[in-house]
Amino acid sequence: MRNVPSRTGRFRLVFILLLLLLITAVLLSMNLGTLAISPKELVQTIFGRGTRQQWIALFAIRLPRIIIALLVGGALAVSGIILQSVTRNDLAEPGIIGISSGAALFVVVYIYLTNGNNYYSLPVFTIFTMPLIALAGGLAAAALIYALAWHQGMKARRLLLMGIAVNAGFNALIVIMQLSFDNRDFNRVLSWTSGSIWGVSWSYVIAAAPPLVFICAAALYQSRYLDVFTLGDETACGLGVNTEKHRRLLIIMATALAAVSTSVAGSIAFVGLLAPHIAGRLTGPQHRYCTPVSILTGMLLVTGSDIVARNLFAPLELHIGSVVSIIGAPYFIYLMVKQEKL
Repeated sequence: MRNVPSRTGRFRLVFILLLLLLITAVLLSMNLGTLAISPKELVQTIFGRGTRQQWIALFAIRLPRIIIALLVGGALAVSGIILQSVTRNDLAEPGIIGISSGAALFVVVYIYLTNGNNYYSLPVFTIFTMPLIALAGGLAAAALIYALAWHQGMKARRLLLMGIAVNAGFNALIVIMQLSFDNRDFNRVLSWTSGSIWGVSWSYVIAAAPPLVFICAAALYQSRYLDVFTLGDETACGLGVNTEKHRRLLIIMATALAAVSTSVAGSIAFVGLLAPHIAGRLTGPQHRYCTPVSILTGMLLVTGSDIVARNLFAPLELHIGSVVSIIGAPYFIYLMVKQEKL
């Protein structure tokens, strides 16, 4: 019994520290940019006493971008922790196994069919319907991966390998579709599919926030079953859990979170891999502690990566996906080597 209070106390300490780091990152993101805004000017702008240029930079450009980064980071973290638990594979992640690329492919095709080759300026209707199209693409990708990986049962290693193959195929199709756009829009689509929130507006926030917040809340409620899944199907059934029902529901939730995130931020891989692993090391494997910390970690990863992407080579901008991959790719290799040794 002595472990319970200490574990709870550790969780609270970690949660508070990550929250403070996240608040600091958000404030830095508001301050830093091509137009630097000092803390004093930031307060003046928030209360309507800043210049018009500062108001536009903060409220029209930076705040929508920050909110999207927070939403996407938290959603991808939850998606990753669900996939790793239900598949019992530490390497499962929506950006790696093809769910995000499936959603991205459907969105690129949708934009081409409804908006011609003009991606640079999308109508509001297209922005609000992109999450639905991305969800269809994510579900189609998940169903294809599941069907290809099924062979006298589902093995985690086979699921991962099939997912990587499907991911490569979808990315190739996306490149082919990009050739249908003109030069300016080709670069914009390339940037978006590599993971970018450049140019997002309040329309993107309004379109993405409700489904992501709702599904994250539902996933947090369902996370009580994730501990049972890590014990194996036989043990879960012995505890009275309908494993197939909850597995399907959780996979749909994970797919929806990844798909909607992709519709507004492109394919940002490795967030769903890194955030759960970092959270697990900080709080332990219990999901009631690990999941909230994973959400904060994912938010911090994407927000911090956005700060680096915007400011490292300003006025040029890196892709968020590239910044996260610098950390995520070596860690993925490390996990692969570790699993091979087991």
